[in-house]
Amino acid sequence: MLSANDFSKKQIIFMFPKEGDKLTFSNDNIVVKDKAGKTKYQSTCYRLFMLCIVGNISITSGLIQRSKKFGFSICLMSMTFKVYEVIGARMEGNTLLRKHQYTYEGTEIGIRIEKNKIINQSEALRKIRVNNQYIKEGIALLDSLSDSLCENMDYLTVMGIEGNAAKVYFPRMFDNVNWNGRKPRIKNDYINVTLDIAYTMLFNIVDAMLQVYGFDTYYGVFHKCFYMRKSLVCDLMEPMRPIVDYAIRKAINLGQCKKEDFDLYGSRWYLQMKYNATYIQFIMAAILDYKDDIFLYIQKYYRFFMKMKSVEQFPSFELH
Repeated sequence: MLSANDFSKKQIIFMFPKEGDKLTFSNDNIVVKDKAGKTKYQSTCYRLFMLCIVGNISITSGLIQRSKKFGFSICLMSMTFKVYEVIGARMEGNTLLRKHQYTYEGTEIGIRIEKNKIINQSEALRKIRVNNQYIKEGIALLDSLSDSLCENMDYLTVMGIEGNAAKVYFPRMFDNVNWNGRKPRIKNDYINVTLDIAYTMLFNIVDAMLQVYGFDTYYGVFHKCFYMRKSLVCDLMEPMRPIVDYAIRKAINLGQCKKEDFDLYGSRWYLQMKYNATYIQFIMAAILDYKDDIFLYIQKYYRFFMKMKSVEQFPSFELH
């Protein structure tokens, strides 16, 4: 099984292939060639953890075999960053882990995850340099909301507290723009589109890490299990969301994320294709800054579940 030390040397690569590009392998390297057969990119399979392909490309069966041999995932995404297939490495047959997953019916773990998320939202606001009264008020409110969460609460009560936290957090995190509210997948403004892209990237990385250990990623501990929804991934990425929230705020201030980079079709906003790589770059840089922290958190979660530890020993994810 992949260790933390091994993972620290691994790469997560996003590719934006052009028409006619082909993805293959040579001497244990992945190779991207254009339609004329010229090599555009090459990387060793030994250091690869996940390869995300945004757009269309031809893939050889040999590459799929190599992904299983070297333990990396191939994530296929549309030009709007929607994942439609994940190929390659995953641990199969970890029956004890899945037995523990399926027999757990409590709410304590999910409540601790939500508490961790609100604590990290408060920490993200503390990172804002212009710490005015509005921001200070938000920090105090979030601290109060996280303190109000306790393990005997029912699902709807916890969701209500999470919703109240979001109403406090997002207007303050994005007080540097005309914030119109968080509306997932509606794409009603360029900030929500950027958040959707960033959360998708974070989701894919957490999903790949969970599959390293053999989790059933569709079976969560807090998010309700729906058909074809990876509820466990949704659960464990919750306390990590402020990573990309803060990165997007920072990118807005630096002029890396701006309205002019998007087009409006009807009532929905879309990032112009020519800016895909630019946005991936600054979002991925923020996530990779926490790459080892994310891996260790999921590793601790795995050990927690395998040993069926008490909820007091549940790991937390901390912002820095």
